[in-house]
Amino acid sequence: MSTGTQAEEVDDVNGSEPDLKRVMGPKLLLLFIVGDILGAGVYAVTGDIAGEVGGVAWLPFLIAFAVATLTAFSYIELVTRFPQAAGAALYAHKAFGIHFVTFLVAFTVVCSGITSASTSSSLLAANLLAGLDATVGGVPTSTSATIAVALAFMVLLALINLRGVGESVKFNVVLTLIEVTALAIVIGVGFWVMATQGADLGQVVVFDSSTDRGMFAATTVATAIAFFAMVGFEDSVNMVEETQDPERIFPRVMLTGLGIAVVIYMLVAVSVIMVLPLGDIQSFDGETGILIEVVKEGAPNLPVAEIFPFLTVFAVANTALINMLMASRLIYGMARQDVLPRGLGKVLAGRRTPWTAIIFTTVLALGLIIYVTRGEGTSIVEALSGTTGLLLLCVFTIVNIACLVVRRRSDTTPRFRAPAFVPVLGAVTSAFLVGPWARDPEDWIQYRIAAVLLGIGIVLWALTWFTNRGIRAKKTGFRDVDHLGG
Repeated sequence: MSTGTQAEEVDDVNGSEPDLKRVMGPKLLLLFIVGDILGAGVYAVTGDIAGEVGGVAWLPFLIAFAVATLTAFSYIELVTRFPQAAGAALYAHKAFGIHFVTFLVAFTVVCSGITSASTSSSLLAANLLAGLDATVGGVPTSTSATIAVALAFMVLLALINLRGVGESVKFNVVLTLIEVTALAIVIGVGFWVMATQGADLGQVVVFDSSTDRGMFAATTVATAIAFFAMVGFEDSVNMVEETQDPERIFPRVMLTGLGIAVVIYMLVAVSVIMVLPLGDIQSFDGETGILIEVVKEGAPNLPVAEIFPFLTVFAVANTALINMLMASRLIYGMARQDVLPRGLGKVLAGRRTPWTAIIFTTVLALGLIIYVTRGEGTSIVEALSGTTGLLLLCVFTIVNIACLVVRRRSDTTPRFRAPAFVPVLGAVTSAFLVGPWARDPEDWIQYRIAAVLLGIGIVLWALTWFTNRGIRAKKTGFRDVDHLGG
């Protein structure tokens, strides 16, 4: 594989393009970050976390927040050094200068978006069918029906993305407000139960694992699960070229967004513990998510229980839409720079959307859902959400190391500089949560899923490398990493 200064040796087929319009101020950026974090994660993993650690279900969210914040500091330092919309791939390239490593980081980010969107699709299908069954009755809620709806929703997302990014982004603000409303209902129900039914507040400090693990081991596993709920903030660096004065705005807005998210998550976890008995939580295995059970049990006489499943549909749809937009744009960018087959860089003439990249990422997502459901006893949501966390923890480890390398090589002082120990601690904690000790044995399917996805990317890279070398007499390397998102 080619390394070093290849970028200067490969011709640029994209030509000069105008800069992106800087339309995002601090309020809009904060709403984007909070909306991206408060997606499918909390609906997908809260029950599993409570099952692992019992009443201290809020603790893994807090630890996951701490790990994410360490990496956020590294992201902030790097984004103020390199204010371009390419994210982790750009930082890896600036640090190491090895094109294949840059590609692996970029494709890992793509895979995390696809697995996250597939998780959201499965959650959406389960909640939609449950909501329809509760309101009109007779709606099938079986596994096969859920899978069919999940696959149909992924196709719908592809059609929306083909329609255009402008139409897609317009829904973000509305969907974010719906997300916050749904979680506010859960928190409100929890506090209502505490105020009217005399719930035992002492439960929130009770460790009670459904496994035979000690507190440290169980909390480690639960933190790896909770990490899926804390991701999303890293997507904001892809909006840096559309943000006003990013060097000044990004540090405080990103950290504020993370802080808002973890407070909401901890309150949701406390509400779950206050409303449902620990035994019911630990034995819960419904695909619709435990938050619906909280609303049903805590407010059985209110119509909100029937509305809540539909609110969650909008919440997880937002996550899936953002993920698939990001994944298809990165695939398009890599194809345009000749590190993936050029066919993946085709643009729809009328809509100016990357149609082949959209189809490619959608097919991968459909294949993932089908593949996981073939595993007997495997939960789609647990397998795919865990794979998302696994992939991003790998990326976060590299980003923290890249921050250290860039800091040592650079003579300039960025506008924001993380404390010296932060990137080191961020790399160590992220790498620790990648290990098999942070997962149940039945969840090791996450490693197989990640390996298959990355294997597909490596095969496509190799095909492109041989094509460039044998037919076009060119070297394979990124031409303009600064604008990888296309």
